[in-house]
Amino acid sequence: MSKRKKLSARLKEKYKLVILNDDTFEEKASFRASLWYLLIATSAFAIVLVFLTIVIIKITPLREYITGVTDIDNKRDIISTYAKVDSLERLVKANDLYLENLNQIISGKLDQDKLSKPKDNNIKSDSIKLSQKLSNDEKELRKLIESEGRFDLSEGSTGAKSGIATFSFFSPVKGKISSKFDNNQQHYAVDVVTRKNENIKATLDGTVVFSNFTPETGYVIAIQHANNMLSFYKHCSALLKKVGSFVRAGEVIAVVGDSGEYTTGPHLHFELWLNGSPVNPENYITF
Repeated sequence: MSKRKKLSARLKEKYKLVILNDDTFEEKASFRASLWYLLIATSAFAIVLVFLTIVIIKITPLREYITGVTDIDNKRDIISTYAKVDSLERLVKANDLYLENLNQIISGKLDQDKLSKPKDNNIKSDSIKLSQKLSNDEKELRKLIESEGRFDLSEGSTGAKSGIATFSFFSPVKGKISSKFDNNQQHYAVDVVTRKNENIKATLDGTVVFSNFTPETGYVIAIQHANNMLSFYKHCSALLKKVGSFVRAGEVIAVVGDSGEYTTGPHLHFELWLNGSPVNPENYITF
């Protein structure tokens, strides 16, 4: 008999596996199978075990510990997430600082040491003169525009404008200035005396960022304009716009009053701020 036939015969021989109780030698279970079936079963079990191991390693973080390879997409997602979180943290801090400064401006509680010098954008009220070669028609047009009070041309020139000079301000009210802008006295506004219940108009297009009552300055409305310009209207008797409202230059936003502890009678306390620094409204607006 050849070796192949002997091997085949041995694989086909049946064996019995018996499980006995060690104390009583009672038969608990028995299995009958040939070596051929045992070999097939063992191979199948090994294949299944290897397959499950591969699957577990592939779909779980074990792959990083075993192979040392990290998914590139996961790395990118993690880096992107960290970058977004960092950006959000910076934005939140900036917004908190902005709101804190806004609250200080509204309440009038400002730290003189931390306040930068008012920005004049290299423009002085006595340093810019109109061209002497204006025609009669141009002079008449200038008088007409100034009489409307919408544009302050005292800062204009025939040359190019820059910074705050590019704004076309609308006078919020018409009246007499009782208290001028004074940086040394920390009075960063002009107080304009006018009739009680006179309409207050927005000086520029913008979005209302504050509209509420404060004990010191009464009813206050603040508008955020383009290029980091802010305008404040204080001591109002009524506020006509809510936070988030978009207003146009010349649109009525409040009513003149004498609310708040710091008032001395019906007037408008008007402030202009550019890039976090106060500017003198009289340099740009005719009241």
